Amino acid sequence: MFFRPGPWLLQGLAQVQQALPSQCGICGRWPSQRVCGDCTARWAGTQPRCRRCALPLPAGAAECGACLRAPPAFDAAWAAVDYGYPWSLLLAQLKFQQDPGAAYALAQLLARVPGVSAALASARWIVPVPLSDQRLRERGFNQAALLARALAGNCAPLPQAPDCAHLLVRARHTPAQSGLQRDRRLRNLRGAFEVPAWQTARLAGQRVVLVDDIMTTGATLDAAAQALRRAGASHICAMVVARTQRLPRQ
Repeated sequence: MFFRPGPWLLQGLAQVQQALPSQCGICGRWPSQRVCGDCTARWAGTQPRCRRCALPLPAGAAECGACLRAPPAFDAAWAAVDYGYPWSLLLAQLKFQQDPGAAYALAQLLARVPGVSAALASARWIVPVPLSDQRLRERGFNQAALLARALAGNCAPLPQAPDCAHLLVRARHTPAQSGLQRDRRLRNLRGAFEVPAWQTARLAGQRVVLVDDIMTTGATLDAAAQALRRAGASHICAMVVARTQRLPRQ
């Protein structure tokens, strides 16, 4: 029988890997952290972004045109880096190779973004974007849940803002979003997320941080935020490791 490690075991392995000397996943330097300081400085520079959807913007702009015309269901968004080399490699290792060390390193990258610590500190819940039961069985873990736990417990210890993987659930399985335009993504995700009735009281009037690994069009985070909003969440921040440079609503 093939053994799939559970999320708490993967998180424990991530902590062990972080404590031990390792090879930088980008430059290969040894001994080092999973991502060394030089590579962080080189590849994770500060980038002006839309405060609503984290899309890269020219300096001085606060919001992109798409968010001014039709704001997403979440109130603010942060991204650590643009999606591309070398972060796409680490994200692939996290998502498809069950690399828990990458989860901790990428969460640390996100935690250093200006504004993220304050948003985490003011939140009541840190909620990962859930996978469907079918996708969870196939993959064996939810990469967004690993990132959320690293943010909540290791990168920024927040006793008042624990991660919670059960406040938001995937109500139905949907085909993969990759390769779909935004309008197809929105149809694909209609009714995909919900808050169980017995959890709504925990969300009413609360501030929530919604965590995922990558934002492309923003359709997944928007659908998840709509479900949280229907349950009564008062303020929702989206946090992702990487943001693509494509317009969010094209």
